[in-house]
Amino acid sequence: MSGMMKAAFLPGNSDVEIREVSIPEPGACEVLLQVKASTICGSDIRCIYHEHLGKGPEGYQGVIAGHEPAGLIVQTGPGCRRFKAGDRVLVYHISGCGVCNDCRRGYMISCTSAQYRRAYGWQRDGGMAEYLLAEEKDLILLPSALTYLDGAQVACGFGTVYEALEKIGVSGNDAVLITGLGPVGLAAGALCRKLGANKIIGIDISAERRDLASRLGLCDSVVAAGPDNIDEVRELTGGLGVERAVDCSANAEARAMAIRATRKWGKIAMIGEGGTVTFNPSPDIIHDQKAIYGSWVTSTWRMEELVERLMRWNLHPEDIVTHRFPLDKADEAYSLMASGRCGKVAVCPNAE
Repeated sequence: MSGMMKAAFLPGNSDVEIREVSIPEPGACEVLLQVKASTICGSDIRCIYHEHLGKGPEGYQGVIAGHEPAGLIVQTGPGCRRFKAGDRVLVYHISGCGVCNDCRRGYMISCTSAQYRRAYGWQRDGGMAEYLLAEEKDLILLPSALTYLDGAQVACGFGTVYEALEKIGVSGNDAVLITGLGPVGLAAGALCRKLGANKIIGIDISAERRDLASRLGLCDSVVAAGPDNIDEVRELTGGLGVERAVDCSANAEARAMAIRATRKWGKIAMIGEGGTVTFNPSPDIIHDQKAIYGSWVTSTWRMEELVERLMRWNLHPEDIVTHRFPLDKADEAYSLMASGRCGKVAVCPNAE
């Protein structure tokens, strides 16, 4: 293919620039996607949209924005072994070197190569465009039973949450606390429900997000963030606290509360990026035999596993998308996402 396409860039002043750029040509082991859906991640707002604050892996290098894309392959370069034109795919949003220990495990998010690790929408062109150039090794097949918006959600948010929940082992034995009911917290509620959690408690400062979690049936109890949250969680769990907690808030008070509202022998996963937390190791962790897990994105193999389970569960991540915009209104999409008065926000350059 040849010609020009529209693409969105983030100059770092709470604005979006739509530019005309050349449609890229796939090289060896690369594919060209027609982008069908590209959702906005909270990390884009935190590190790029308002100001270019990210460093290292989160350093924005002035490329086309968007690291949560799904689309249709329209052209392949020489050497592709699995995927072909006409395949529906989502893109694992970090392209690693492929040969370091972390990449060989499928965790390209943790690629150790300073030269070759490049995240879509951060250091290489992302999905906020009509077309996207991707490496074949970064692709996950998207079955027809799932929508492109489902796939875009798996590319980051749902994939990240699924990894964390597998680490702490959510099951029908567990009451689960979710702090922060933004798109990641909503994904946590949806996946905990399918994993059989006995009780799901969600906490957020935003009335809109609490209402959305309740309306979608993702939480059994929804509580406004406040100083009495530990007592409220214990009251909802027979005085004992939850077996599992997932922090999606990146808020210091919410994180500390999640640790303290978890019962003895419980497990806590930290997903929300940025911020800090203060706790007392002996009474908060050591004496109660608790474990805290850090979890950053996921692996390609677990992302493929999640796609299979979504079909088995008849779970559609698209359900937490509250707003959809065409590419030429990407500025409105980012502004809304930055406001927090929404669920997930999507840009659909070639909507079907």
